[in-house]
Amino acid sequence: MRDETCIFCKIANGDIPAATIYEDEWFRVILDMGPASKGHALILPKDHFADLFALEEAISEKVLALAAKIGAAMKKSLGCAGINLVQNNGAAAGQTVFHFHMHVIPRYEGGPAMVSWKPGSPSGEELAELAEQIGRDLV
Repeated sequence: MRDETCIFCKIANGDIPAATIYEDEWFRVILDMGPASKGHALILPKDHFADLFALEEAISEKVLALAAKIGAAMKKSLGCAGINLVQNNGAAAGQTVFHFHMHVIPRYEGGPAMVSWKPGSPSGEELAELAEQIGRDLV
């Protein structure tokens, strides 16, 4: 299912050209036009899913294996030291295009800090309460 108004649907299905590094019947992987580092890629499902919560299980089962495949190719071809997988859900989490996509970002020795945060220091009691609260809502 496609959303004819979605730019990522149009890119994933070849209606808008992009620098494609991989394609199969479910996904197109393109180079990001505003990369965080050299080789930054986006995994785009060809069907439209607004975010992780809308993603079909069959697609979610394939996306991580594809990210590993792309990351391994990046390590070999670009010589990066590692990769970050980034996937945002909702505006508050930084999602700007509401079509599920996963960033595969090559990381190079001595490169800039990207995905980082200042670690908090919750008590063991706070962690136990949070674990119980979240666990109650697992479906």
